[in-house]
Amino acid sequence: MTTLAPPPTPVQDGRHRSAAPPVSRARRLFMSAPEDPRWARPALWAILLLATALYAWNLSSVTGNTFYNAAVYSGTKSWKAFFFGALDSGSFITVDKPPFALWVMGLSARAFGYGTWQLMLPMITVGVGSVALLYRLVKRDFGVAAGTIAALVLTLTPITVAINRDTNPDPVLVFLMLLGAAALLKAVRTGRLLPLVWSAVSIGFAFNTKMMQAYVVLPAFFLVYLWAANVSLGRRVRNLAVATVALLVSSAWWMVIVDLIPASSRPYIGGSTDNTVWDLVIGYNGFGRIFGASSSVGSAGNGAGFGGSSGLYRMFNDIMGGQISWLIPFAAIALAGALVLRGRAPRTDARRAALMLWGGWFVLHFLTFSLAEGTFHPYYVTAMAPGIAAVAGAGGVMLHNAFRDGSAAKWGWVLPVAVAASTVWAVFLLQRVSGSGTVYTVAEVVAALGGVLAVTGLLVGRFTQRRRLMGFAAVAAIVALLAGPAAYSVSAATTASTNGTNPTAGPSTGGGMGGGGGQRPSGSAPSGTGTGTAPSGSGGQSMGQPPTGTGSTGTDSGSSSGTDSSSSSSSSSGSGSGSSSQSQSGRTAGGMGGDTQVSSAMITYLKKHQDGATWLVAVATDQTASSIILESGQPVISMGGWSGSDDAMTLAKLKSLVKAGKLHYIVVSSDGGQGTNSEIATWVKKHGSAVSAYSGLYRLDASDVG
Repeated sequence: MTTLAPPPTPVQDGRHRSAAPPVSRARRLFMSAPEDPRWARPALWAILLLATALYAWNLSSVTGNTFYNAAVYSGTKSWKAFFFGALDSGSFITVDKPPFALWVMGLSARAFGYGTWQLMLPMITVGVGSVALLYRLVKRDFGVAAGTIAALVLTLTPITVAINRDTNPDPVLVFLMLLGAAALLKAVRTGRLLPLVWSAVSIGFAFNTKMMQAYVVLPAFFLVYLWAANVSLGRRVRNLAVATVALLVSSAWWMVIVDLIPASSRPYIGGSTDNTVWDLVIGYNGFGRIFGASSSVGSAGNGAGFGGSSGLYRMFNDIMGGQISWLIPFAAIALAGALVLRGRAPRTDARRAALMLWGGWFVLHFLTFSLAEGTFHPYYVTAMAPGIAAVAGAGGVMLHNAFRDGSAAKWGWVLPVAVAASTVWAVFLLQRVSGSGTVYTVAEVVAALGGVLAVTGLLVGRFTQRRRLMGFAAVAAIVALLAGPAAYSVSAATTASTNGTNPTAGPSTGGGMGGGGGQRPSGSAPSGTGTGTAPSGSGGQSMGQPPTGTGSTGTDSGSSSGTDSSSSSSSSSGSGSGSSSQSQSGRTAGGMGGDTQVSSAMITYLKKHQDGATWLVAVATDQTASSIILESGQPVISMGGWSGSDDAMTLAKLKSLVKAGKLHYIVVSSDGGQGTNSEIATWVKKHGSAVSAYSGLYRLDASDVG
């Protein structure tokens, strides 16, 4: 009797392999799955190693954002400060963001000790994790090539490299948003409720990382599920209602708890106008970012200079262009073409749903960041990078396949147009920084030559039906379009000095406050400061205390009056960094202590004469307080929040602290300040004892209160 052997198993590259025995999970981790081309998994690992190298290279040069660093350090000393996200371990005032990113870094610091690598470990982890997650999501719907391109684009996005080497909360925000996207796409495919709920919870935790910015993607999430989920319309509406409840609960739980606690039993909410998190949500970190208002009523137009003037051209201007815009022309054309190619697909088509999600992610962020009139820093746009990367990978591969196969003839031809458009833009961006270094000159040549070869190869290959030539042309296009971003990314990873307040990649273009490549913007604090040692009891290197200085770094956001946090008292021309200008001798205490040098010698004096007080000293602003906290290891009061305008300290509260022996020293300036600040300064000068060795420093004891 004759039997027929089963046919060999086909694989993607067109050749045949004999059936292979089951592969172990560990082997599949490093080797490609049987259905994938052999290069797939090695390429992924190479990209992940590249991302790790870019984000972790020369960690000893990373200062991070000392505003957040101080809050993390304080959280390692007090669980109360940890929960509230307080700047100081005495829990006088919070930072102006919810604390989830601080919790992530704080747990690392509690486990391994406080230091540079301990704070950077979670940031590098979520940065690389975002690359891996995006690869998996794009690969599921569009194949290995699309996933690989998307992962590589995200890895080499310059502003993403810069912010993943910092301690701002944005890397955590992006990772949580990608987790939400992953769960949403699963809910669309399966029609199940639970993945949709988990998507909502992920965005809720993202909200507790950076508040309203996490909600930028929500219109796309809701629309994709409502349109494409594989269930009836009634169930889609019901499931969205349930997910909305989950979103509200996961977003609001911390805010509700904090606002229900009596103000006397918790820190002042930094950045708010009425000491509530709700005001922070709708004002300072909400509508204030969009409309330029510092509160729910507020004023307009402040703080936009860091990223240039608002408008549709913002992403392409001298400051932002080199950070994010390289593939925007390609992504926009690819998105339109890919959606047309899926135009007649069924409602539940997974590819169209994914294109709607990633396209919505890209477009919503582009419009929000471009048109925002409030405080805007370049590194905010790292949240847009996954959308650009996914659309570039998925749309690019779809257009390439249509162009190669001759299907959808009219729309396939937009591929060489997209490549040509982005190549021209890349060369233009590199022309802006010509003369800044050899690496940018080389990148310009590679981009121009690669673009010409790519477009030529695509056209010749299409007319002669040479698929291999079109394959080589596609590789040339990838090289051409990523040469510029790669140059900027390498600069961000290898530059010894970085600006923790406003990190950017590449050379400075001299515009606004968007300095690049680790070069501080014009007018920012000079290097060679911050010579203090690590706080006692800290583990590892002191985060935020390398020779590049600490006093100038701070939060990403503006003051409660709408000014930008990294230049809280800068001139209207926008040429400054933090108002706490530094010199080798110490930091300037802004606001009530606007012209007072807080030197290392003063800190030593304060520690020697602390006399059991909870707080070492009270100063005007967060940036001054944070640098003293990191140098001294002791709690320090920031009386006025970031810019000195918060009403965190009142005269009655100051008297109470002094009378209880919790505070003995306060720094005030000669002119005092305005409003309550002026009242406090006048009272301190009248009743306190001036410390003659240090101008602006006063000692207060219970007997002075009367």
